[in-house]
Amino acid sequence: MPTFRTGSSSTNSQSQSVVTENIVSHQFRTGYTLSVSGSNIESADVDGYINSIPTAEATQTVNGVNFSYTSPTLEGIPRWKIVNSSQPFSLVESVISPGLDTITTINRTINTTTTTTVETTFGQ
Repeated sequence: MPTFRTGSSSTNSQSQSVVTENIVSHQFRTGYTLSVSGSNIESADVDGYINSIPTAEATQTVNGVNFSYTSPTLEGIPRWKIVNSSQPFSLVESVISPGLDTITTINRTINTTTTTTVETTFGQ
């Protein structure tokens, strides 16, 4: 049987890892936005109706993602008239249709180094 006296040992180990990530995110607008502002204007509709009628249907595929949506045709957007023709007027109209809004791409690399040291002391 072996006999041990006092002593010690030390073990070091080191590991490294590299993780590379590529994250791609697609944001979609699933509806449309109609925005109107101005002065000295009013709806030309007899009932004052100002909602656009969503009649145009479409489908879109982006990177394997399929979606469909409706949006107004230009004929379905409300019409406006000047209230007092002897006065100045302004009209700003914006239609933002549904569909792909933005693509965000994040590329990152994570480097990790781990060092482990084991110290052992033994004696009789």
